[in-house]
Parts: sequence; structure tokens; C-alpha cells
Amino acid sequence: MATTSRRRRWASLLGVTALAVATGGALACPAGASTNVDFPTHCIPPAVAGIPPIDGTTTAAITVDNTAPKVGDSVTVTYTVVKPAASNPTAIALPADIMTPTGKVTLGGAQTGSVTVAGPKKNDPVPGNGAFPSFSMTGTFTVTTPGAITLSPGDYNIHTSYILELDTPCTVTNPPAPVSETVTATSTTPVNTRAISLGSASGNAGDSVTVTGSNFTPGATVTLAGRSGTAQTADTATVTASASGAISGSLVVNDKTTTGIVAYEGNAWSDDLGAGPAAYVVNDTTPVPPGSQKLTTTVKAGTLSMAQAGDAVGLSAVDFGKGGASTGALNTVTVQDFRGGPAGWSLTGKVTDFTGPGAKIDAGALSWAPACATKAGSPSTCVAGSAGTVGTSGATLASTPDGTLTGGQFTVDAGLSLDVPAFTPPGSYSGVLTLTLT
Repeated sequence: MATTSRRRRWASLLGVTALAVATGGALACPAGASTNVDFPTHCIPPAVAGIPPIDGTTTAAITVDNTAPKVGDSVTVTYTVVKPAASNPTAIALPADIMTPTGKVTLGGAQTGSVTVAGPKKNDPVPGNGAFPSFSMTGTFTVTTPGAITLSPGDYNIHTSYILELDTPCTVTNPPAPVSETVTATSTTPVNTRAISLGSASGNAGDSVTVTGSNFTPGATVTLAGRSGTAQTADTATVTASASGAISGSLVVNDKTTTGIVAYEGNAWSDDLGAGPAAYVVNDTTPVPPGSQKLTTTVKAGTLSMAQAGDAVGLSAVDFGKGGASTGALNTVTVQDFRGGPAGWSLTGKVTDFTGPGAKIDAGALSWAPACATKAGSPSTCVAGSAGTVGTSGATLASTPDGTLTGGQFTVDAGLSLDVPAFTPPGSYSGVLTLTLT
């Protein structure tokens, strides 16, 4: 019984010493670079130890693998306890590889929240009454907002596995702790959602056509212009976008070779700041010569549409503590462009955060690898979007270019991969991927 009692007492003390590491006092530090910071920490030893809470000063540092990420990027964070607050409080030496640290890094500034970090079960032996070694924990977060994002040390826990399994949680006494690192995130190029429609699809030379549109920059000067294939004609007019980004105006069309109408911000056409072309035809009013008969037939323009093979995708499961890529495939999307005009099309997608049992996975963790195929005989050729992050800002899945005559049938697919953080709570997580065809 005496031997058993001594072992339990010894194990209790080991659990305590493994967290006499996490205490602190406060020292301000400049933002903008990784810096060692001091902060007060309150640690609670296991109850079986019979030792009161430990208050002291911890020195720690936060480092990242990318200080200038873009929205949607994943950033790896390392939380290092550089100088523990206390030494081994017993004369008993601690063996190697008995401590497993976990914790949180606090985000502030442009993006708030916390990052879960964890370290390996690895430590050097600690002599009796000797100083505790430093240890590091790592984790990742996805950038969701542009701007300066600060990172500060947060609460952590030391788990010891020696005779008994024990935990010693340590909390920041006056949160948040000082900033140790700052990253500056930039936004990705937003998806162009500008669109226009015409009051009529044809008219005689010199007629005026009404042009309406949406999603332009509020207050921007927008040029309305005729197109002959991919070249702009001399027919132009300007309008001003309303506070909601809407436009409405008229364009007099004189050029008989006109095939479409466009609208754009800036001094010249740009795919990023423009909409259209919307199909427009100038009627041939050439008189019929004497003794002749003019024969006319009509090819009716159709619509631009898409259909999905399904509305649910099951991604592969990942293990708690490991995380990683949860993969799957987008349900095939079929696009039909039967408009017969000069305008190409663009199929874009954006996704919400994935929500689950008391936690979420950021939308920026979802990436795709698009692919598309064109049905033989189609005037246009489908181009797959770039592989990369989808996110809440959106990305292009596939598109076809403008041309003198466009159209056809196309099938679009994509491989999907969700980067799940290692210690995401177990359960089912769901997000909604919305596809938009323009």
C-alpha cells in the first residue's frame, strides 16, 4: 500500500510539473514582426497533486509560414513556449517523451477567432528541480478577410502520460496576451457579376436600343458601345451607375455590321469591368431590285441554361487529430448556350463556411480542380477555370470567350478538396456551393 501511495503521489507531481510551464506577467510588444512576449498565466494542477494553482510569467512566440497571404490561403501557425514560468518543483527527474501540449492562438484585427494548435508527444528528460524545456505547437487557419491580422498566445494544456494520464490547463490571466506576430492579408480578384440586357435584339440602322444592367460600381461612368465581332464600333454612349450599381440608357446603332452591345467601366473594354456582349442585329433594309423576290427565314435564338446531375456531394471522411484533405467530385454540370450571339459565358461558384457540431470550417478551405468538355460541332470551345481556392469571394469554374458567333453544349466537372484542420470536433459539416451562369 505504501508503494502504491508513493506512485500515485509521484504521478500527481509529474502532472503538475508538466504545467508549471505555463504561467505569465505582461509586456507590450510591437506588432508587425514575430516577437517573444511575456504574459501572466494561471495554471491548475491535477486535483490529486494537492498543489495550489500556479501563477507566474510565461515567455512565448508565434510564428507563421506566410506573413503576406491572400484571402482563401491557409496559414500554418507555430506557438512556442520559449521560457516556462517555473522549473520542475520536485526532486524527481522526469523521463523523456511524456508530455503532449495543445492550445489556442488568438486572432485579432481584420479577422477574429482562434487557431487550435498541438504539439508532438516529445520532450527531453527534465532533472529534478531543473528548468523545463521549451516546446512548440502548430495549427492552421484560413484567411477570410483582407487586412492586418494579429496573433497572440492563448490558453494551453499539458497532458502527461506517465503512470497516470493527467492534464494541467493554463489560461491567460488577462486576455488577450500581447501580439507576437502580424500577417497582412490581401483580397483576391473578385468575380465579375456585371450583366446587361437589351430592350430589343434588332433594329434598323439609326435606331436607338435601350440598355439596362446591374452590379456595376455605384456612381461609375459606364460606356455603352456596339461590337462587330470582337471589335468595337464607333457607336457609343455613356451612363452613370446608380447607388445600387444599376444602369439604364440608350445607344443609337448606325453600324450595319453590329453583332452585339457591351457596357464597361473605364476608358476601354475590360473583362473584369465589363458586361456583354448582348446580341444585336441591324436589319438589312436594302431595296429589292426590280423583277426580284426577297426570301427570308428566321432562326430563333434560344437561351443560356445549365443543369446539374445532382444537388448533394459526399466528401471523404478525415480523422480527428489528423485532419487533411476531404475529397470528392462536383456533380456534372451541363451548359447549353443556344443564344446564337457574340457573347461567351462564365460559370462561377462560391461556397459558404462548413458548419457542424459547435464549430465551423472556413469556406476558404475548399479548393477545386475544374475540367470541361465541348460537344462536337459547337461554335465555342469551353475553357476550364484555374485550380485553386473557391471561398466566399468565388472563383471561375469554366467559360467560353466572346466571338462573332458563339454557342454550343458543354459538360463541366471538378475535383473537390476540403482542408479540414486536425482537431476539428467530430461530426458532420455542411456548406453550400452556389453556381452562377452569366
